[in-house]
Order: sequence, then structure tokens, then C-alpha cells
Amino acid sequence: MGSAHSSCSLTPTSSTKHFCFSPSKLYPNQNRIRNFIKFTSHPFLCSYYSSQVLPLKCSKAVEFETQVKSLKTMADIHGIDQELLQKMVYDALVWSSLHGLVVGDKSVKRSGEVPGVGLSHSPIALLPGLFPETHRKQACELSSIFNELVDRVSMDGKFLQESLSRTKKGDVFTSRLLDIHSKMLQIDKKEEIRLGLHRSDYMLDDKTKLLLQVELNTISCSFPGLSCLVSELHRDLLSQYGEVLGLDYRKIPENHAANQYAEVLAKAWTEYNDPSAVIMFVVQVEERNMYDQHWLSVNLRKRHNVKTLRKTLAEVDREGVLRTDGTLLVDGQAIAVVYFRAGYTPRDYPSESEWRARLLMEQSSAVKCPSISYHLVGTKKIQQELAKPNVLERFLDSKEDIAKIRKCFAGLWSLDDKDIVKKAIETPDLFVMKPQREGGGNNIYGDDVREALLRLQKEGSEEDAAYILMQRIFPSVFPTIFVRDGICHKDHAISELGIFGAYLRNKDKVIVNDHSGYLMRTKVSSSNEGGVAAGFAVLDSIYLT
Repeated sequence: MGSAHSSCSLTPTSSTKHFCFSPSKLYPNQNRIRNFIKFTSHPFLCSYYSSQVLPLKCSKAVEFETQVKSLKTMADIHGIDQELLQKMVYDALVWSSLHGLVVGDKSVKRSGEVPGVGLSHSPIALLPGLFPETHRKQACELSSIFNELVDRVSMDGKFLQESLSRTKKGDVFTSRLLDIHSKMLQIDKKEEIRLGLHRSDYMLDDKTKLLLQVELNTISCSFPGLSCLVSELHRDLLSQYGEVLGLDYRKIPENHAANQYAEVLAKAWTEYNDPSAVIMFVVQVEERNMYDQHWLSVNLRKRHNVKTLRKTLAEVDREGVLRTDGTLLVDGQAIAVVYFRAGYTPRDYPSESEWRARLLMEQSSAVKCPSISYHLVGTKKIQQELAKPNVLERFLDSKEDIAKIRKCFAGLWSLDDKDIVKKAIETPDLFVMKPQREGGGNNIYGDDVREALLRLQKEGSEEDAAYILMQRIFPSVFPTIFVRDGICHKDHAISELGIFGAYLRNKDKVIVNDHSGYLMRTKVSSSNEGGVAAGFAVLDSIYLT
């Protein structure tokens, strides 16, 4: 996929490399908008994508009008009047700062450890991306089916162990997770209260117009907090500039992921039935996305009167105690719900201390989000196994539900399939090679697929079991405006829609099974990887078509 690198082209003054910005030249003629506004200096930056970053120097505004062409479609986004664009970027940065749409600045050492230190606005798309309403509804309808599927697969310990048996030999991390799962099977550990906060990610294939699943995430699904704010930001911008742009803010669906996730966490806390217990967020040592998590904590305290605490895996190991009745105490505090925002990558387990903590929590009576079995259901290998013929029928009763899920499956294959491996070596651009990893930056694309497959064939080791092959999805490419680190640039992009799902049951009673908001991530079309926290993508929202 190519990318046309366009710029926020500003006109430099003759004697400097500063840009002049007259914010009063932002409004159409008075037949449309009759208000005139005076502006003061706006010291944010716009840049050429492929050239130097130049500071924006603003002159004193003079009240006059300029005609701004309305956007007929979002495809005209790169044609937005330049001074209007600058004003919108400025307003977006102010809004983000005032409303907590922020992350830790990685250039500031303590920004991932101490709240309020080294804040930066979250990387965002300035305007929402187009997405068909029919496909959004399809993704939302799939959520409850996938929630139920995860729960049922999690109860089949034999299926999980057998499906991942070869993967265990080639992947040390998955092997350690399976060891914990095996221990729970040996002691017949029952998870009567089961909580899943999932996210199913999709791309809309441009050629077939099919909504295809990229992956199903069952642990540490990020951005329920910040995704809501991006939707609010875009609605706010279009409420101000929508008439000028020819866009309607009401076509951006409201997003209540933070409220809905907090509500389900609170319900799980209630089911645990110990008013003195708290919800524990298991977090990474350095977490620059902490504010996304804090939105959930604030929601739990203000709306549900539920207390939370944050602990790393190492802290749980040092401070955790398991009572004979299964109660987990951490630093003397009873834990009702363990909510993992860490533990999904080998980097979270630098020593045996972290593995001891994971086992301790799994042995406890606390509600785990996710349990070790839910975690394993989210592995790439299980996703591939579920796509095999007749496997879904093992877990789901409804033929209609099975058909809906199967329709959204992209091609998925084990590296045992020699014909597919041969095809992937011949045409690597049509495939993605995926390891059993989460967090972005792990997949293999293009010629690297061929090289990796040939290397594995030559070595003849068990390492091939650590990977799966997936059909590469080619979504539509569209123009957008990225804003990162106070700098905007125009480019061409692709998007990925994630639907948050929530599932809670106590024994045979299903308490919650629903979709819970959405996450839209947009990246430059030439980029393979797509994680926001990993630095590949920006947060976005949906403009329904």
C-alpha cells in the first residue's frame, strides 16, 4: 500500500521561517456565519510531513471574511482552508488538554510513573473517519456472540491445552501461561464469577466490502477511557465547524466505553459480595497510558462508590497473601476483582517474581479479568483453531450465530499447512505472519514473511508453532490529518475498528453480555503495524455513512 505524503502547507514569511497565522480568516461569508472573533497568538506547530518543523508565528488578527469551500465529502479533507485548519488544530489541542485526552510524554523520564508529570495530548486524527453504518451494526451484533464464545471455549481446558500443545514447544511465554492453566485444571479450580472485557478488532476489506476480524483481544484492552474523549472531541469540533465543512456532528456515534466498562467492573465487585474489598488494577512499572486507566478508576469511585488500587506484578508478589478461604490480600487489602492492564507480554515478566504473582492471583477467589483461561482464548493460535471447519459447532448452538462469526473470519492457517506456507513464500504481500503476542509491533509483513518462513524451514525447529499465517486485509485508503506532539500533517490512511465487549456471569446466570463502545485507530497507509501506544497509529472516531 502506498502513501501520498501531503503537508499542512503554510506560507513562510519572506525574511523568516515562521508562518503568519491570521485566525480571523477562518469563517465563510456572513450569509452563513455572522460572528467575528478576535484572536491572540496561537503558539502551536504545524509541519510539512517530510520536511522541517517550523514554529507558527501569529500576527494580530484583523476582522475580515474569507470564503471557505464546504467539504462535499470527507475525501476533500486535504482541501480545507489552511487558516481554518490551523484554528481547528489549535482548538483540538486546547480541548484535549482541558478534558484529559492525554498521555505521558515519553521524552519526560517520570511521565509513566507520576501522574501529572510530562503530559502530552494523545495522538489523534483531527476529524473522524468514514465508516458504513451497516458494518458498524454488524460489528456490534457480533460482540455478544464472541463474548459467549470466549466463555464457552474457556471452560474446555482440554481443547485449550491440546490446541496450544505445539505452540508451547516453540514459545516460552505461552508455555508459562499454559503451565499456570494446567495447575488450575489439576486442582479443579472453579471460576464461578467470570468477567470478560474484550475488544474485537476489524478492518473493512476494500475489494470484497466484507468486515473481517483482525483479532480478538481478551486481556488489557486499552483505550476505553480515551476513545470516548476522541468521539467527544470530534463532535465538539463539528458542532463549531460542521456548517463550514459540510459535516454533521450527529453522524459521530456517542461512545460510552469508559462508563460501560466501569459499570461491569462494579457489577463484578457486587457479585463478589464483600463491601470492604476493592478492585485492583494490575499495571506496568512505567505506564504512559495511565490516564486511560484512571478514567475507569474515577468512574468506579464517583458513579459506583467502589475503591481501586494500582499494583505492579512485582508489588503483588511482595505484598500479596492468600488466605485459606481463597481471599487475596494485597498490602492488607482484600481484592474483589483483579483487572489486568499488564501481563500480556513477556516484558511484563522480567523475573520469577512476576510469574509468582500471576499464579497467586489465579489461585485466589478474586474475580479475574481475565482469568488464565480467558487469556489463552485470546491467543492467535486459538483464533486460528476456531476458524477451522466444524470447530465453532463444538461451542455454539445457533447456526445463525456460527454463520455470522464465520462470515467475519479472514483466512487463518497453521504453519503445518505446507501448501499455504508455499503460497506465502511465493506471494508474501498477501499474508501476515503473527506470533502469540499482544501490544503492537510484533507481526511480520512483506518480504520479511518469506525470509522468516524460509528460515524456519531451514532450521526445522519447533519455533514455527509459535506463529500463524493470516490473510492480509487491504482496507480502503482515505485522506486524513494526523495530530501528534502538537504537530499536524496531512497523509493517506487506513483504519481499524475495535468493538469493546463486556461479559459477566455468576455460575449459570449471565448478568451482562453486550457491546460497550468502540475504538477507532487510524494509521498512515504505508505502515504495517497499528498500535497507538506502540506509536504506529492515532486515536480516531467514526463518521457514519
